[in-house]
Parts: sequence; structure tokens; C-alpha cells
Amino acid sequence: MVTGVLDDCLCDIDSIDNFNTYKIFPKIKKLQERDYFRYYKVNLKRPCPFWAEDGHCSIKDCHVEPCPESKIPVGIKAGRSNKYSQAANNTKELDDCEQANKLGAINSTLSNESKEAFIDWARYDDSQDHFCELDDERSPAAQYVDLLLNPERYTGYKGSSAWRVWNSIYEENCFKPRSVYRPLNPLAPSRGEDNGESFYTWLEGLCLEKRVFYKLISGLHASINLHLCANYLLEETWGKPSWGPNIKEFKRRFDTVETKGEGPRRLKNLYFLYLIELRALSKVAPYFERSIVDLYTGNLEDDADTKTLLLSIFQDTKSFPMHFDEKSMFAGDKKGAKSLKEEFRLHFKNISRIMDCVGCDKCRLWGKLQTQGLGTALKILFSEKEIQKLPENSPSKGFQLTRQEIVALLNAFGRLSTSIRELQNFKALLQHRR
Repeated sequence: MVTGVLDDCLCDIDSIDNFNTYKIFPKIKKLQERDYFRYYKVNLKRPCPFWAEDGHCSIKDCHVEPCPESKIPVGIKAGRSNKYSQAANNTKELDDCEQANKLGAINSTLSNESKEAFIDWARYDDSQDHFCELDDERSPAAQYVDLLLNPERYTGYKGSSAWRVWNSIYEENCFKPRSVYRPLNPLAPSRGEDNGESFYTWLEGLCLEKRVFYKLISGLHASINLHLCANYLLEETWGKPSWGPNIKEFKRRFDTVETKGEGPRRLKNLYFLYLIELRALSKVAPYFERSIVDLYTGNLEDDADTKTLLLSIFQDTKSFPMHFDEKSMFAGDKKGAKSLKEEFRLHFKNISRIMDCVGCDKCRLWGKLQTQGLGTALKILFSEKEIQKLPENSPSKGFQLTRQEIVALLNAFGRLSTSIRELQNFKALLQHRR
């Protein structure tokens, strides 16, 4: 499994495990259940800007686009696996498809009180002067989703269409030359003797910033895969699905032998990503510590409790002794640092657009949320001076977070905290089997 010190920062895995288990995880789990953090606004109808989306199942009621809204439950279009060839019996594929539709569908039930409250929240959010406007929120197609009703778990979305999304993220957005292939990438042309060594030689040759970018994306990928392994559809008994950890699936993705040494690297990148987002939380604390910042839902008592809980999480993040030092990044000459930072931002924007190509709505929802959370963390890390200059009692010009960014930031970190918790669970299950 994975132990020891992480590259590019002085921190060991056991310390992170303990800190996460005893301090962070119980609190962040509670925070995610608060009204302010459980509703996320997302547009799941944006078309994929990079290729024609063919990763969808054909739904029986609905062979022709556009479908009448009344016919389809909100989030039904889910990914088709390439598990069965066309020559194979098509009914199996249809069953698989129905299954994936059911699992990948978004539960969009919201009470009328909630809907009315959102209008009020949005009004409050709009009265703050914001640093950046997200293209999604204004769209009439954007809807609020209750994250507690739509947990991230295995949905049956797999195979080539899922691989293509990740492949596109790594190939186009990780500063990587075409000639260097990621190890165990099923979409890469077959390579001779190279077992991925040239990939790591390339990675080591990068400047710290670009190496960090790659690790963050790899860590995000590992985290999402961990959630799917830990919340796997084990069986349907009496029509009731039961979910739980799938050890076989976990080993397939992370075991040293089965992944030819890749698994531990992926898990180390997960820890690295955790540290980066942890650092961002400790840096953004002063923004929230100001009395002017409310986590507004209209219920004053609840809002005060939510803010107290959030501030206590920030206190914990500040107490962690082994933070990643982002000052080593973008520290070169001003001009070079600025253009590199801009390159980062554009790559990141692109990745969030690739998330619109995910064929399963539930996966798309969590992909978008976690990408936005990481983007917000990076925005924080590179706005340290602006955050330090914030006025106590008036909205700031230099640095703002929208409600959307705040919800994404803390839920994304909550997913990482959960991943590390789930990893502990898998370690225990594997030891038990021995």
C-alpha cells in the first residue's frame, strides 16, 4: 500500500491519516449536511464542446432528440460501457443500459420551501461584489441539486467513453507531449518495451508547477475512483440495491502488482491533492473570519451554527504542522510567473469544460463540483496578498468567493477527506483477508 514521505513536500502519510480521521473527517461530514453546503447549482445540459457525445444509452421512450421534458426523468442519460461487442447479444447491453440509467439519474426533488429560499440566497449572493462570475449560474438550464440525495458512487458508467474523458484531461491539459504515454492507459497505442519509465523521466524533468498540476489531476482521478470502489453496487436483492466496498475493484485500480506499481503513485497523488486543498482552507480562513461574511440561508440561528462549525474546521487546518509550501510555486521572475499562472488557469478552465462530456449525469455533477472546488483552492493559494488586505467590515474589491465556489471548495475537500477515510477502510479489509 502507500506509506512514507510525499515528494515535493515534507509530509508523511501516517500523520495525514491521523489528522484526517480524528480532526477533519467528523466535522466536514457534519458541515456537508448543513443547508448552506448541501445544495449546489449546476448546469447538466451543456453540450460537450470537444466531440459528438456518443457515450449515452439509447433510452427506449426517447429515440429522437429533442425529447419532451415530461418524458425523461431529469438526469437519465448515462454512459454505455464497451464491455459487450456489437456482435454480442444486444439485450444484455440494453439491460446494462437501463441499469446505468437508473444509477446515473439525478434525483432532483426539492421542496417548494427550498426553491423559494434559493431565490432569496441568490439575491443575497448577488449583493456581494464578486471576483469572478461562473458562466453556469445564470443559465436558465442551471438547477439546484441536493448533494445528499445524489451521493457519488458507482453508476455503471465505465468503458471507453469514461476513459476518453480522463484521457482528454491528461493528454490536452497536463503540459504533456504526445509522444509520452501514461502507463496503463488503454487508449494509448501499444508500446514496445517502455513500461512507463519515459513518462516518469518526462515528469521529473518538468518544473515544480507543471509537475504539481499533473499530480493534482492524478490525485483527483484517484479520489473519484476510490469513491466508486467504496460505494459499489454489490447486489440487488428484492429490487433493493446494496452498496459497499468492492475489494476486487479496489485492487484492480490500486494494487501494486495489478497496476505494475502505478497504484501507490496514484494514491500518493491523492494525499498530495489533500494537502494542497488543506493549505487553501488554512489560507482562506481570514476571509471567513470577518463578521461581514455570513453563510446566508435566511435561518439566522442555523447560519450562525454553520459558520461556527466552518471556523472550527479552519482552526484545525491551521494547526496542521506539515503544510505544502506554495511559495515555492510561481516564485520565479514576475513575468514568467504571471504567464505560467495564466496557463494554469486556462488549462483548468478547459478541464471544467471537458466535464461537460461526461455521459452520466451523476458523474458529471460530482466531476464538475470537484473540479470547481480544486479551481477555487488554486485561486485562493495565489491570492494570498489580496486575502491579507481584506477590510473587516466592507465587501472587498480584491478577492471574493461566490456561494457556488464556497460550496464547491468545501464539498470537494469533503470528498478528499472521505477518500482518505475509505482508503484506511480498504487497508483494514485487505489485512483482514490475509
